[in-house]
Amino acid sequence: MNDVLPAQIAAWQHLEGTVRDLLTDYGYEEIRVPIVEHTELFKRAIGEFTDVVEKEMYTFTDQGGESLTLRPEATAGVMRAAISNGMLRGARHKLWCIGPMFRHERPQKGRYRQFYQVNVEAIGFPGPDVDAELMAMTARLWRRLGIERVKLNINSLGTPEARRVYREKLVAYFRGHEARLDSDSKRRLEGNPLRILDSKNPEMQEIIAAAPLLTDHLDPESREHFDTLCNTLQDIGVAYEVNPRLVRGLDYYTRTVFEWTTDALGAQDAVCSGGRYDGLIAQLGGESTPGVGFAMGVERAVELLVQAQRVPPAAAADVYVVVNGARATAAGPGLVERLRDGLPQVRFELNLGGGNFKTQFRRADRSGAALALIIGDDELARGVVAMKPLRQEASQTECPIAALPAGVEAALALASRRQG
Repeated sequence: MNDVLPAQIAAWQHLEGTVRDLLTDYGYEEIRVPIVEHTELFKRAIGEFTDVVEKEMYTFTDQGGESLTLRPEATAGVMRAAISNGMLRGARHKLWCIGPMFRHERPQKGRYRQFYQVNVEAIGFPGPDVDAELMAMTARLWRRLGIERVKLNINSLGTPEARRVYREKLVAYFRGHEARLDSDSKRRLEGNPLRILDSKNPEMQEIIAAAPLLTDHLDPESREHFDTLCNTLQDIGVAYEVNPRLVRGLDYYTRTVFEWTTDALGAQDAVCSGGRYDGLIAQLGGESTPGVGFAMGVERAVELLVQAQRVPPAAAADVYVVVNGARATAAGPGLVERLRDGLPQVRFELNLGGGNFKTQFRRADRSGAALALIIGDDELARGVVAMKPLRQEASQTECPIAALPAGVEAALALASRRQG
């Protein structure tokens, strides 16, 4: 687990703000769900034979004897919230949330045991049009952020019925090569053989490459759904590649699955992944309702922002207030609060913790402020405050306290013109 320090937070805030604005533009509403859920929720939703449930969940027994789990992903919790709060009943919802997830994984670059995700869910939409919109929306997000080194992979897993037929063929194929399977693949062969296709073991790739393709065994409705999706993506100008080995790691996916990957983060190449989960809500006890969504890894997206040098500068003070003398120190806070009332668009930073005149001006310079206000005992006695531009060679002036809001605005505007 890691800390996000003040020096890094500008990139996080820029990403989160851009995501929030984009999702609002597309009609999505924010939802917040608990970090802790009953363990059974994730077993039912994700699948007992997935790596997440078998190896990675943080599970504990509470004082009441119930098994609880720190959420490893958010889709199951959002669906549980929709069911338990009576949000379904034929309604359609476009929802999103952001927050920490927890998986006991091997720490490596870009992957932490507490990590942050943006989750986006569209509930009640059966057709491929919403699948395409989600991919177009994420493509637009990369453009707004200035991230270029990403590509879209898509596939269809078909219906559960079609996948069962394919599963039998896949199991028969891998049993014919069982002696060459690694230990993970042998274990998955009994519970979730499709996950073998997602193996990263180099020694498995030759066997996997020759395995039957799921896309050759799609049912007609899923084939039509996928063809319509591909045609729509072409029409709206979203580039993609069909990856017949893309299966995703969670059991609840049906039909469309997709993944945005990058070559900029080493082995951890997935940045945003998702798909359709038409049977999940019914599986969790709700009425049968289609759904589709995705999750974006915040840490990885932030790293791409940093690499692309698209992180905006951290917000700096506009005005740094220097105080000099006992009367000025006492009067400074009240004067600055009145200025904040009158100029809410201006960021003021008041010198705190003492310091001589030279020390305070060093702090003013480090603050990034364009203007320093100097409140001294002598100035207060005359009813004025001194103003000194910090980023240009310009002389110090004085402004009557009664006219200070207008004086600060004028000084900042002059400083901006000179800097421009």
